[in-house]
Amino acid sequence: MRRHWGLYLFPIPALALYLAFFVLPAVQGLQYAITDWDGFSPTFNRVGTGNFTRIVTADDQFANALGNNLTFLLSVVSGQTVLALGLAVLLAARSRGSTALRALFFLPTVLSSISVAFVWRFVYDPNLGLLHSLGVPGVFLGDEDTAILWVAVAQIWFHAGQMMVLFIAGLHQIPAELYEAAHVDGAGRRQRFRFVTWPMLAPTTALVVAYTTIQSFKAFDLILGLAGNPPRSSLDILSTRIYTTFANSQLGYAAAESVVFMIAIGVVTWMQNRAARIGAGR
Repeated sequence: MRRHWGLYLFPIPALALYLAFFVLPAVQGLQYAITDWDGFSPTFNRVGTGNFTRIVTADDQFANALGNNLTFLLSVVSGQTVLALGLAVLLAARSRGSTALRALFFLPTVLSSISVAFVWRFVYDPNLGLLHSLGVPGVFLGDEDTAILWVAVAQIWFHAGQMMVLFIAGLHQIPAELYEAAHVDGAGRRQRFRFVTWPMLAPTTALVVAYTTIQSFKAFDLILGLAGNPPRSSLDILSTRIYTTFANSQLGYAAAESVVFMIAIGVVTWMQNRAARIGAGR
C-alpha cells in the first residue's frame, strides 16, 4: 500500500504553531541575549557576551537565586520521591480502602498553584495559622535561613500524590513471580524491597526524579503566591529572578538569564539521567 501525499499535510498546522510559538521565540531570545534592549526602545546596542559575563562573575542576585533553586530542588526531589514511594508501597494493594486513600493523596494535584499557595499561607501564618494554633513555634516563611525549605514542604504536598500514582503503576508492572522466588529463597520484606522492588522501579524512579526536577525549576507561581511579588531574596529562585529582571525593563539581560536557566536545567537533567544509567548498570 502506498501512502497518499495528502497525509503529509496533516502535521502542517501543528508544526506551524510549534514554529511560531516555540522555535521563533527561542531564536529571538538568543538574539536579545546579546543586547542591552529594554523591551521598549526602537534601538539597542549589541553587547556580545557581556550579559553572560556579568551573570557568571558579578550578579549576586542571580547567584543567590541559583543557590535557593538548588536547595529547593534537592529538598523537593529527595522528599517528594521518598514520600511518593512510601505511599505507593503502602497503597499498591487493589482494595476499596487503598483506592479511597489514593484519591485523597492525589487531590492536591488537581488544585492550581495559587490555590495551594493561599492554603499554605494560612498554614504558615505566624499569628493565625494552623501551625501556630498547634503550638509549633517559628516564623516559617519569615525565617531567612529556612524559608525556602518551608516552600519545599508545600511543593511536596502539592505533587507527592501525582508521583505516587506513577510509582503504583510501576509496582503493578513487577512480575509476582519475582517476589515468589525471593520468598522461596528466604528473603524477608526488606530484602524483597531492596533486591526486587527497588531495582525494578529504576525506570519509574528516573521518570519521577526528572519530572520533579522540572517542577522544582518551574515553581514560579507557588513562590509568588507565598512570598508576593517580587519575593524576598531568601525566596528568590531563577524563574522569579528572570521575571523581576524583565519587569525592570532589562529584556536583553533577562533573555541572557533565561539562556543560562535552560542550560542549568539541561545540565541537571543530564546528570540525573547519567546517574540513573550508572545505577542501572548500563
